[in-house]
Amino acid sequence: VAVLQLGAALHIRNTLISCASEGARHGAKIGSSPDAGADRTRDLIRRSISDGYADDVSVTTEQTAAGVQVVVVRVSAPLPVIGPLGPDGALDVTGRAFVEDQ
Repeated sequence: VAVLQLGAALHIRNTLISCASEGARHGAKIGSSPDAGADRTRDLIRRSISDGYADDVSVTTEQTAAGVQVVVVRVSAPLPVIGPLGPDGALDVTGRAFVEDQ
């Protein structure tokens, strides 16, 4: 059961990272917006995993120390638990991409 728990958690985490990264890239494209990146992230999560994992998606635009604008998509989702065993909590992942029109 512990191996299944670990496998499920790693699969969900890696999928969420991939979706957040793709959403950030989409939101950073020329002609797009950070909000479009958040919508893309939600859509990818719903298609890949489940609707329950797409509830807490946020997006911001940050500036690095070098003055480069970066779109940051953050996803907070429940940690999948198999049976009564396993840790409680949430997965927090981020995806980042440089804004193209700088």
